[in-house]
Amino acid sequence: MYPNSPEFGTCLRFRLQEMKFHIHKFETCTSTNDVAREMALRGAPEGTAVVADEQTAGRGTKGRSWHSPRGKGLYVSLVLRPAAAEITLLPLAAGLAAREAVERSHGLSARLRWPNDILWEGKKLGGILCESGFLGNRPEYVILGVGLNVDHDLDDFPEDIRALAVSVHLAARRPADGGELLRCLLSELEKWRTALAGPAGRAEIVRVFEAFSIFTKGDSVKVVDDEKTIQGVYQGIGHDGSLMLLVGDEIRRFSSAEIVGII
Repeated sequence: MYPNSPEFGTCLRFRLQEMKFHIHKFETCTSTNDVAREMALRGAPEGTAVVADEQTAGRGTKGRSWHSPRGKGLYVSLVLRPAAAEITLLPLAAGLAAREAVERSHGLSARLRWPNDILWEGKKLGGILCESGFLGNRPEYVILGVGLNVDHDLDDFPEDIRALAVSVHLAARRPADGGELLRCLLSELEKWRTALAGPAGRAEIVRVFEAFSIFTKGDSVKVVDDEKTIQGVYQGIGHDGSLMLLVGDEIRRFSSAEIVGII
């Protein structure tokens, strides 16, 4: 559907098991999510992926910037066309895929911070950004963005986040293989995307995410919304991907859309 062109990059096509991937590679772009959204609006099928060596305006959640230096990270966005019931669990499924890809490719055992952070020894290794488009109440597309710090040395991170971030290279203490990491990531994304299609698979996503969460049941957790900080006792992840906290005598559910941060 998309030729090799400056507009849509160099397109590679391959199939893993079920999902057929069309990978468009760019040397640079503003944001892989922006490019993938444009492709989705033009009718790109599920499995269309955008990969860039550099992002000049990379984004994280809540409008935060994502530092994306050339040749240092894995910046990839995937066009998905899920059913409505699958959308709230997509960030969790993507987090699982990224965690397992890092372990498969480089032997690193990462953890997950709800709803969209991949951590190694408490430092941020990567993040997930899901952006949706709707026609009425029906989802038209979801752009699933994954950013992983791959080849960064310490000096490659901005000074203000240097103490909080880590890369595959720094954690593994050896050169990182970005190509193998991408292959493993797409393979794991395919696996968890398939799981989303049924109730049993969605329950498995919640169960496994809880197993690799940095929080354990009974931990004190604070969530920050636009107006206040709410403290509660962690009760796990809901079937819809929400964070469940015991606040006073009430179990409250928080969606990722309604909070600014989590402590």
